Amino acid sequence: MQTTVLNDAKEKMTKSEESLQRELGQIRAGRANASLLDRIQVEYYGVPTPLNQMASITIPEARVLMVTPFDKSIIGDVEKAIMASDIGISPANDGTVIRLVIPQLTEERRKELAKEVGKSGENAKIAIRNIRRDAIDELKKLEKSKDITEDELHSLEKDVQTITDKSSKNIDAIIEEKEKELLEV
Repeated sequence: MQTTVLNDAKEKMTKSEESLQRELGQIRAGRANASLLDRIQVEYYGVPTPLNQMASITIPEARVLMVTPFDKSIIGDVEKAIMASDIGISPANDGTVIRLVIPQLTEERRKELAKEVGKSGENAKIAIRNIRRDAIDELKKLEKSKDITEDELHSLEKDVQTITDKSSKNIDAIIEEKEKELLEV
């Protein structure tokens, strides 16, 4: 029972880390990154379809994304979807592929994005602390119902704290890496 509580906490914390990485992957850092296009949906035979399921997305140069639709007849629809999205990059359509040139970021914009990254990281840490609190509450309930002893409770609380510290360090590393990427010219 107590191992289930620890495993659940560990799994939820890992999901928080993964969620943070996905969120940060969508922040434009002046470098081409295919995850910029993850949220774009294209109308395909009346059904909104994710762009990455209907086109190959490659990075031929450091600041260029190349979108090659599997079905060449929808290139106009793909271009419209990119223009309608919130990524703020104008697509260049040559009839067979769409190129997206990612502009260099200004120093001011880089600092703004770095602050955003910090806020996202802090939110992830709050989520992790909430998971820790829930796990400890669950362990206290087990101790109250005499499923575990007081000594086991203290030992398990330390285990939960160890898991929390590890997850917090992972989040710090994710944030640091993204900030470094953003502030690099």
